[in-house]
Amino acid sequence: MFGHTPKNNEIVEGSKKRRWLRVTLFFVILIVIAGGAFAWKTGSVIKKISQGNGSILSNLVKSIPGVDQKLTGEDQGRINILLLGMRGEGVEGGGLLADTIMVLSIHPSTDANDSSKASLISIPRDLYVQVPNSDEHRKINAVYALGEERAYHKGGIEDMRSIVSDVTGLDIPYAITINFQGFKDLINAVGGITVHLDQPFEEGVQFRGLEQRCDGLKYTLPSGNVEEKKGTRKNGSTYIRHYALCYEKLTTDEAASRLECGGDFKLPAGDNQLDGDQALCYARARYTSSDFERARRQQQVIQLAKEKALSIGTLTDFSKVSAMLDSLGNNVSTNMEAWELKRLFNIYQQIGEVTPNQKVLENSQEGLLYNPPETKETGYILLPLGDTYDRIHELFANSLNY
Repeated sequence: MFGHTPKNNEIVEGSKKRRWLRVTLFFVILIVIAGGAFAWKTGSVIKKISQGNGSILSNLVKSIPGVDQKLTGEDQGRINILLLGMRGEGVEGGGLLADTIMVLSIHPSTDANDSSKASLISIPRDLYVQVPNSDEHRKINAVYALGEERAYHKGGIEDMRSIVSDVTGLDIPYAITINFQGFKDLINAVGGITVHLDQPFEEGVQFRGLEQRCDGLKYTLPSGNVEEKKGTRKNGSTYIRHYALCYEKLTTDEAASRLECGGDFKLPAGDNQLDGDQALCYARARYTSSDFERARRQQQVIQLAKEKALSIGTLTDFSKVSAMLDSLGNNVSTNMEAWELKRLFNIYQQIGEVTPNQKVLENSQEGLLYNPPETKETGYILLPLGDTYDRIHELFANSLNY
């Protein structure tokens, strides 16, 4: 009279509901844990790579809906980002020499009458410049290393932003660096890239290792360089002798395995599936072509990697995203704060796929650079035509007008 005795079917139904609820809660908890771990990992990676001065509080405030979240240059219709590539801190062979220097400019737009645009322009490493905060003149690829000596984990990006701003005439508020290991890890994380070649590609000199005097036995591949030796005879007169230099001729797989990229890097014509190591060799090769052709290959690889990394298949594969984050955390540095990196990614999602206007500063007939006679002090260097950056400034100012 005062209660209800449940029937058997009601007991069974209630048991099913409780079981369904427990299963549902279990999966919800799993999702929350996985989501929390991913958010923590993303946050920790951003904290690790960012040299930005923003506090955790300022980044949280910037993430609140309605709070101004615009990047520097966004209101003016142009966001400029300096991209730098190098071997890596502590790596032999020029660890912090920035041998890849590019300026990425983005014009974001959601207006139907104004399309979004982007440009990617490479600056050669041999451009001769005045080092910021100094009266010294050096090749531009040395500026990052000298800046790090001045202010560790800060001066490199600061000084490269400063000198590249002078060269381009642009305000460059942001910079991102990646080392060789990060590049390889990133390519591997997205499953490699496919490079199509109309003709075979070979770099048979650059990765040959140390040069030695040609001996007719082991060092038999001419490098084209000469060693100069000065001496004094017993009678007091002086002499100069020149010895041709050679690379080791690789006759076994074991000998090739000791050298970068196997000593002689080759790709056949057609489609080539490259992993991280192969993509790095392809992007670094320059001796048998030129530094300018290398810059074009680097732009090609970046474009292919970007398309692969931002594809739906990659971004929905947690293992690939996780590997990409690991790579970035260990091998990337930037002065962008966490909210700025998030805003940059949001801008990309908003504007969709944009094919950039790609150029390389060079010393060709149509180029804007020239190489003066070499001196003992400078070696091979490049200077702007007319010894002024005016025409280079004009190029960058109009790089989005295409």
